[in-house]
Amino acid sequence: MTVNDWKMDYPLQHFGVVVGAISGVLAAGGKRIDLFGVIVLGLVAALGGGTLRDVVLGPDLSLGCSAVFWIRDSNYVITGIAASVVMFFIARRWAMPKKLLAVADAFVLAAFTILGAEKALAFHAGGVNAVVLGVITGVAGGIVRDVLVGEIPLVFQTETYFYATAAFAGAVVFVLLERWLPGNAVGGLVGAGITLALRFIAIRWKLALPVFSAAP
Repeated sequence: MTVNDWKMDYPLQHFGVVVGAISGVLAAGGKRIDLFGVIVLGLVAALGGGTLRDVVLGPDLSLGCSAVFWIRDSNYVITGIAASVVMFFIARRWAMPKKLLAVADAFVLAAFTILGAEKALAFHAGGVNAVVLGVITGVAGGIVRDVLVGEIPLVFQTETYFYATAAFAGAVVFVLLERWLPGNAVGGLVGAGITLALRFIAIRWKLALPVFSAAP
């Protein structure tokens, strides 16, 4: 996989930004945050994980410019702001189901995890590092979002059920399939599907990893 291959996922990247922004807006529910604050939360959730990933990967030397994707292309910021504003007014007009945040977050997790792992492979970071950066891309934006609204990040709550675990499994499968079927869209679809499936199954049946408890 090359850097140019990763850039072909442009529509999927914008889809992830839209859903990430929506999750940021939904997290602001009941917090009495104004429109500006909601936009900030939407942008943090939509761009945070990819920003951290790009800082770790470093600049694309072929472009000779900033590593961070939304600085190279401001359309991501525009998309995030537009999605945040639209969702802000929709949520003010109609009551949103409580589970909608978990659903939106699951789609953000699946999309960003695979995009993060895919970009890491395109930058020749190696399989293990691609998995790590995929998980970081999937969860980092949500962590910062939750901290800003004064909540324990979803990824650290046992009641969240298979959050980073689902991202890890999806990233591993994607990286393995990329080794066997390089450049094939099947790998991304399967990896994202596994992430979503594990997340929804864990929510439905309350599956979680063992919780650490120090011996008395």
